[in-house]
Formats: sequence, C-alpha cells, structure tokens
Amino acid sequence: MPQSQRMGDSLFTSESVSMGHPDKVADQISDALLDSLIEHDPRARAAIETLVTTGLVVVAGEVTVHNDAANRALANAEKTVRDTIRSIGYDDPATGFDYRSCAVMRTIHAQSPDISQGVTSGEGMHSDLGAGDQGMMFGFACNETKSLMPLPIHLAHRLVERLAEVRIAGLLDWLRPDSKSQVTVCYENGVPSGLQTIVVSTQHTERVVDPKTGDMTHAARAEIREHVVRPVIEEQCPEFWSDEITFHVNPTGRFVIGGPHGDCGLTGRKIIVDTYGGRGRHGGGAFSGKDPTKVDRSACYMARHVAKSIVAAELADECEVQLAYAIGVADPVSVRVDTFGTSEICPIQLQRIVREVFPLKAGEIVDYLDLRRPIYFETARHGHFGRDGDGFPWEKTQRAPLLKEAAAKASQAV
Repeated sequence: MPQSQRMGDSLFTSESVSMGHPDKVADQISDALLDSLIEHDPRARAAIETLVTTGLVVVAGEVTVHNDAANRALANAEKTVRDTIRSIGYDDPATGFDYRSCAVMRTIHAQSPDISQGVTSGEGMHSDLGAGDQGMMFGFACNETKSLMPLPIHLAHRLVERLAEVRIAGLLDWLRPDSKSQVTVCYENGVPSGLQTIVVSTQHTERVVDPKTGDMTHAARAEIREHVVRPVIEEQCPEFWSDEITFHVNPTGRFVIGGPHGDCGLTGRKIIVDTYGGRGRHGGGAFSGKDPTKVDRSACYMARHVAKSIVAAELADECEVQLAYAIGVADPVSVRVDTFGTSEICPIQLQRIVREVFPLKAGEIVDYLDLRRPIYFETARHGHFGRDGDGFPWEKTQRAPLLKEAAAKASQAV
C-alpha cells in the first residue's frame, strides 16, 4: 500500500454545540419551516434564513410553493417557529427567550425567476434538473468509528446529545438548553490512541451556583463528568477512559445567561459542526433552510455517501470526495477522490469507478437519496453525518459491494 498521508503523531480537536445553542436554534427553525412546506409540496423551493436574539425571531428568505396546503403551512409559519422553540426547551421567560413571549417577524418572498430558471426548466425530467447554484461540495469518511466519522467530532456530538437527554429526562434538572462540547484526540501513526482534553460548557440555573464564589459548584461539575462525559466515553470508546484526561466543565465559572438571550444566533453559522469538525475540507455552503435542489445541501450529502461507501467497501481507510456544479447545469463539472495514500487504487481510476457506480447529476441525487421528504429538522441538531439510526439515506452504504466489484474488475484489467 502507498505511504499513508494520514495524520501522524498529533492532536486533533473538534467541537459540537447543542440544540439550544443560538445558531442551532436558528438552523432548527429554518429546517422546521422547510419540512412544513415539503410535507405538503415535495417540489417546494426554499432558502430560509433565521435570526434569533433576546425576545425576537426574524425569518427571511425565498420560498416558492405550488398548492394551497403548502400556502397554508407558510401562513402558519409563526406557529411552526414557536413549536420548534418549545421543543428545544426554551419555555421559561426567565431565560430571556421563550416560545410564548418572543416576537416573530417574517419577511419571506418568492425566489428570483432568473435564479430558478435553470432548475425549473428541468422539473419534468428529473435527471436533467439543473443545479440550484454553483459551488464545490465535500464529503468525508474514515474508519476511526463505526459510523465512519472522525473520532473527535463523533464524541463531541455524542456529548451534547447526552446533555440533552439528561436535561429532558430530568436527571440533571438544573440544566438549560445551551451548551458546547470540545474533544481533543491523540493520534499515533494516524490512529486514535487516547483522549487528551474534554471540554463541556453548559447553561444552568442559579440553583447550582455557589453563593460564595458566584461560580458553578464543584458538585455540579462532578455530576456533568459522571452523568454525561463518562457514559459517552465508556459507550463509544471505553479503552480511552482515563484519569489522565484533562476535563474542563464550565471553565469560565458560570453559564446562567445563555441561548438567544446571551448571544445572537444565525442560520448556517455552524457549518464545521454540521460536517466533520474540521477534518476534511468544506466548500463554504450552509445546509439548513435549503430545499434539495440546492446542491450546497444535496451534493454534500451525496459526497458523504460516496466517501462513506468507499471506506465501507474497504477500498480506503480515509476518503474525501469533492463534487462541483454550475448553476442550471445537471452534470457535475468535476469529481475528485482523495484517499490520502490509504488506497491501492489510483485516484484517477477510483474517480472513474465513482462516476460509473453513483448517479451524480443534480436531479439524480435528489431522486437517489429520496430528498423530497420532510426529513430535515432532525439534521439540524447533533450533526448531519454519522447518524445511521436516524434514517438519513446518505449514511447508507448499499452500493459498497458494487464499488468493490468495479475495483476488482479494474485491477484485473490492468
């Protein structure tokens, strides 16, 4: 096998944010609105942006729908916004942001016909559907975890997911929705060898504030370690649990004021959290609020699907796929596969195999991944990738055997 270009002896850090983080609140509102439209009109077009701050939600962007039911859903946007905020956990006016009392401002208009014409002209022929925008999109996979995600971002997601579980279950009833996690993993010869540092910062009530210091109590910090951090590590990578790990729980001391009251939130501002935690490249496009004709979203999902399938087929230990599109053009203008020296198949040959095995036209991606369904709200919390059990079709690897077969034939032909 060629010399690997994977990370050698090093540290790598990734972060995640909870469903109650202001930017994620905005993402979930945008995707909840998108789902409410697609449920009634699978061909709805949307590019919905949301801003949240103290006592205010502003929803803006472009929406085009094609029937009365979808129009009614659009008219009920305020209810969708409030229901979303309640489901996240902002139901107490004391937090400065509450689903009952916040103002909801809506400024939505139809999509520009000049922009949409490249997509609209191909609506009757799915495979000829033009890309909704230009740009480059990346997908990534590696064999560090069962989900074929990098270990740092995988653990960071599971930590904020666990925080939400114990909060909702009332196990730690002093938790509030806003939180962050950060995980630093040690690598030796490109393989995870241990955990160096874990950071958890979580919003809490005054009940766990020490009246003498004004900071979160040591007992509350210990509860986070025992009820959140330890269960996650022992479930995901028990061999790495160690007293030598450095733990920081609310390192600033306290975190009472948080959520949209503590920081303005915007759709699309957590694109690295949404993807691979900094491993692999990012094309710059956000996901939430965009319908599947927007290749910023759909082609990133497809690139992940291709990269994960290559690793699942054991054709590489690590893989990054780049797709690029021109607005209104169905076919990708480029396809690139990089295995960082972990594959015996040359990149040019692998790129040719990918084009043969996977449908990569903009419209084909929408159909192949069955993206005209209201599945997007769940993507807007705890990452868009690495969650096999959530019914995300881009996480399936059903064509891995075809990849393996095509690679074997290519090797025999050489």
